[in-house]
Amino acid sequence: MLEHGGRLRRASRQYGVPVGRWLDLSTGLNPIPWQGAQPPLSSWARLPEDEDELAQAAQSYYAAPLALPIAGSQAAIQTLPHLRPPGRVGLLATSYAEHQYHWRRAGHRISLLTAAECAPASEELDALVLVNPNNPTGERFAPEELAAWHARLQARGGWLVVDEAFVDTSPELSLASLCDRDGLIVLRSLGKFFGLAGARVGFALAAAPLLHALAERLGPWSLAGPSRFVATQALRDRSWQEATRRRLTADGQRLNRLLAHCGLPPSGGTALFQWVLTPQATWIHDRLARNGILVRLFEAPASLRFGLPHAAEDWERLEAGLRALRLAQPAARTSPSLAESAP
Repeated sequence: MLEHGGRLRRASRQYGVPVGRWLDLSTGLNPIPWQGAQPPLSSWARLPEDEDELAQAAQSYYAAPLALPIAGSQAAIQTLPHLRPPGRVGLLATSYAEHQYHWRRAGHRISLLTAAECAPASEELDALVLVNPNNPTGERFAPEELAAWHARLQARGGWLVVDEAFVDTSPELSLASLCDRDGLIVLRSLGKFFGLAGARVGFALAAAPLLHALAERLGPWSLAGPSRFVATQALRDRSWQEATRRRLTADGQRLNRLLAHCGLPPSGGTALFQWVLTPQATWIHDRLARNGILVRLFEAPASLRFGLPHAAEDWERLEAGLRALRLAQPAARTSPSLAESAP
């Protein structure tokens, strides 16, 4: 399987830091998850039922014509490539790696693109798969731009797949309201903004025939009853959503300023994470980990993704760890900025 954030037990074995002492900034999750309700005992004792109110709650929150609840957006990422014959599929060269991995495994021919190459590629591809905002670079695509690319793809029977895992703090970017159009598929998740990664709740938003085909492939009971209950309540909690959107936006800006002040100016990011391009990424990751601070390391390009701290002491601990990097920096690597040569 591909590398991901989290996995504190593995980090604990590698660095000798007990699991409970880690500051985990590696996943890009909201560090203060929705905690509005506990699932009733009956939800554990009955088979999950599709006829509950989860799909309707999702349609209302996402302003989407239709929504299929699934076991996290990962379920769709793994399954969608098998719902069309092998063809030419475009993906961003630096993006969430699970998309490329599963389209390639399903026999599709992959074209790795820059953001500037997506528009001309939409004239030739059978499918274009994007993350908006992109993970980990934070690149954003305007809805009007994406709609135009979709129209070109759909005219030839193609697909536009947009993973909107990080769009909740920027809802103006979402294409969810257009998902009754053939060939447009939007993926959403409760893992990032709602902080409910362990519930494994996501949604596919698309026209009815495609959702039916996806549901048939996934089979019955794809979501546990307790997860369905919690997700329904979270999607309906508008006051929490509005307050959280404001808090995360402010904290994302704070993290950006902190990293820049400590010599690691971000090259991109969202409200939930900041991305730092630096040739010293492996060294920085290792030094922070030895102090119990886990961030996400990327090898190509060499870079780091920092999620949001939670409490005041977490922010202080991160700042202390970042400042200690300068003191520990090998003389051969000393430079005005730890993020030297970032484009």
